[in-house]
Amino acid sequence: MIRSLSRRELLMFGSAGFASALVSQLGFAQGDAPAPAAVQTKQRATSCIVLWMNGGPSHLDTFDPKPGSKSYGPAKAIKTKADNIQISEHLPLLAGHMDKVALLRGVSSKEGNHQRAQELAHTGRVPNPTVQAPSLGAWVLKRTKVPAIDIPAFVSLGGVSAGAGFFGSAYDPFVVASPGSLPDDLAPARPIASSREASRRQLLDTMDGELATRTNDAHVRARQDLYKRARTMMASSAVQAFDVASEPEAARAAYGESAFGRGCLVARRLVEVGVPFVEVTLDGWDTHQNNFERTEKQMGMLDPAFSSLLADLAARRLLEKTLVVCMGEFGRSPRINGDEGRDHHPGAFSIAMAGAGVRGGIVHGSTDGDGEKVVAGNVSVPDVVATMSSIMGLDPTTVEVTPAGRPTYVTEGGKPIAAVMA
Repeated sequence: MIRSLSRRELLMFGSAGFASALVSQLGFAQGDAPAPAAVQTKQRATSCIVLWMNGGPSHLDTFDPKPGSKSYGPAKAIKTKADNIQISEHLPLLAGHMDKVALLRGVSSKEGNHQRAQELAHTGRVPNPTVQAPSLGAWVLKRTKVPAIDIPAFVSLGGVSAGAGFFGSAYDPFVVASPGSLPDDLAPARPIASSREASRRQLLDTMDGELATRTNDAHVRARQDLYKRARTMMASSAVQAFDVASEPEAARAAYGESAFGRGCLVARRLVEVGVPFVEVTLDGWDTHQNNFERTEKQMGMLDPAFSSLLADLAARRLLEKTLVVCMGEFGRSPRINGDEGRDHHPGAFSIAMAGAGVRGGIVHGSTDGDGEKVVAGNVSVPDVVATMSSIMGLDPTTVEVTPAGRPTYVTEGGKPIAAVMA
């Protein structure tokens, strides 16, 4: 039974608080769908590494080849370590690790625009111009037990991941454009005496403190917190995780001589020191022209990095507590256009998942003979995000109230995919 709120309670709550009260009693605000049923979650992973294939990789030329079809390209399909799973011949190293991987071949979406599809894949929500939804990485930081570490807990390597939305800058990713070396500005631009540096910091803290007290502005408080975290990071030994120079030459070579390869190696190092959420970007998958040549080049970077990451994590007993997801915003069309390319195709594409909480060596879902439509095991992008959320121990129906006083959930109707979860 819904309890009525007193006049005093209504005045005390205000708009956002009133919405929170309604969420707790009704589960939804006026005009919204009812709150989804709670999902029983068990944290299977303490870290997540997302390998983001920016631009939308061709599922037909990577994880869902169709030998003999009209959509089939020049690359051959090869057998893998997992029974009855074939992938592109340009992923030979990864083929030896497919017993650790669950392939989702039945993913579909209605979003064929890059920006909208990217936001959907990172937030589990259809883009809404009235509110900027938080990414899954931000949700993990805000609503799970994050270990006490001296470096950022959400890191984006080689590209800019989706941010924290209305959660605020405290939950945004720390971006490293060129992974493999220490972040910039960890030390002063020129040498300075420690006493002088301390006096400067004290002066800044005093001025910011007075401004915060006088204005009670959340932005000032946020800046103070950012400065504090930056200082802690600058003095921490854990920051060395960003620098791969100490890795054996053979280890660096195994990941490949590319920014993406170095990013995957850094991701492994970050997980080792307790970072819970890392995204590594491999750009260049928007193959409207010269699809086969360009996709082969992309796989030449993906194959050594992805396979070495899985092998490295497994050897260090980290794969059993790390979720690894390789995904992009959509797939590419079966039809070859006039520029020897494939165009956007959200109707069917593939996502690979491995590690903690994942049943390795399986395929879930399938497409038709040309890879155009999903014919079995259809799952949505919010379902994928809900699965990742659940494996990280975060109920995908977890609710937060936006600044406008409306409830928002980790995903928009997404349900964990039980078939791929261990």
